[in-house]
Amino acid sequence: MQLGEFQALMAATYGERDRARGVEATVAWLTEELGELARAVRKGAREEQLHEAGDVLAWLASLTEQLGLSLEDAAARYSNGCPRCGSIPCRCP
Repeated sequence: MQLGEFQALMAATYGERDRARGVEATVAWLTEELGELARAVRKGAREEQLHEAGDVLAWLASLTEQLGLSLEDAAARYSNGCPRCGSIPCRCP
């Protein structure tokens, strides 16, 4: 699935509820899910890590949608490698 398709799917599935909740609450949920991912990385099995990574991605898609942004446009910043030095791999000091 492409990032734009995923963002549209999350908007169709949860968008109305997430917009009603608002940007600040969405940031809070995203932060909570990121904490759960961090815990899963430290102590969880691969299945739990994958689950939490999906949750983080879903909340990030919701946030970008509410802000009128595109996940694909955000990812494009890295399409030529490191946005600072332009290298793959990064050669920044």
